[in-house]
Amino acid sequence: MIGLAVLFALLGAASNAMGTAFQRKAASRVAEGGGLRLILRLARQPAWLIGIAGVIGAAIFQALALVNGPLSLVQPLFILELPFALMIAIPLLHRRLPRAGWWAVAGVVAGLGLVLGSAAPSGARSDASMTRWIPVLIVCLGAVAVAVVVARPGRPPLFRAAVLGSASAISNALTAALLKSAMGTLTGDGFVAFLGVWQTYGFAVTGVGAVLLLENALQAGPLAASQPALTIGDATISLLLGVILFDETIRTGWWLLPELIGAGLVLWGVLRLTRVVPHIADIAH
Repeated sequence: MIGLAVLFALLGAASNAMGTAFQRKAASRVAEGGGLRLILRLARQPAWLIGIAGVIGAAIFQALALVNGPLSLVQPLFILELPFALMIAIPLLHRRLPRAGWWAVAGVVAGLGLVLGSAAPSGARSDASMTRWIPVLIVCLGAVAVAVVVARPGRPPLFRAAVLGSASAISNALTAALLKSAMGTLTGDGFVAFLGVWQTYGFAVTGVGAVLLLENALQAGPLAASQPALTIGDATISLLLGVILFDETIRTGWWLLPELIGAGLVLWGVLRLTRVVPHIADIAH
């Protein structure tokens, strides 16, 4: 089961990376704007449609991964979306990744492996009481609202991209938690029960919100600003939600040392990538 969860999560990360790279390509070719108007303009771009197909594929793989493994294992694996996105963006945008960039990618992969190998996330629950859901919803949705206000037009592009990317990360993590709960109902009680729980409609709403936030983050600034906030934020918040909502566990004690070293490697790799390839995803018009 864990092996399937890892496989589906990796496929989801690769699919989402493809979606992000193609959406960035489309977002750079439309006029400044936001909300539904932006989506309507993007829908005329073939690259955006390919990107959306990647996002849909990622959602399917993510659901399959969450059925087979804990949230605190599945979502951190989506950190690999950043290296995958660069691997896709490089040939797509006719760019080259410097040697330092390859070292950074290796750092992200090795660091993530060390974190997950040391933490050994575990847990089999997919249900949580409303006494747990209510504070989670208040905090997550409140943080997203604040981010949207702070990242208003007129702020520096890098700042807006990072903040909106962080808001999308929160929405993605919340969507994953809701999806895990809904999929638990589907596998345990059937399709009719799946349609009867609020989490099913909740993950649909937050998922759409995450896409809208991502579209605006991609248009606000370069992928190197929004993608690290998206991937690292998603992993961190998902781990917390797994523990808070579903009683998932990770190893502590002396295991915290390699976990921290691994987290440091991931952070170093991501920050290094933003410096080495600050314009890797920018598209020449």
